[in-house]
Amino acid sequence: MQTVEVMKQPVVANPHGVEARKLHDSEHAQVMHITLGPGQSLKRHITPVDVFFYVLEGTGVVEIGDESRQAGPDTLIESPAKNPHCWHNQGDVPLRVLVVKTPRPTENTKML
Repeated sequence: MQTVEVMKQPVVANPHGVEARKLHDSEHAQVMHITLGPGQSLKRHITPVDVFFYVLEGTGVVEIGDESRQAGPDTLIESPAKNPHCWHNQGDVPLRVLVVKTPRPTENTKML
């Protein structure tokens, strides 16, 4: 059995400048844990594969395509491939989100 403790994983550099930790990486899926502090946002971007987000803690605003919605703990949000999306933490506590990309992006399907 393999176990992964989130806070023991190193922070991964990313174009958004936020705390991101890689929890799983296989050809089938990639799982990241992101933390957005109060006032932080992800840059609007396009992912070449399907993504789903699972909110662990806090409340944020997620934008996917032309839709925008507030989402809190225990909420799962799907984002189909090639749709622009982003997150905003407009609250006063950290927003922690699990990000699952399926299949894992490859060099041929890099993030746009």
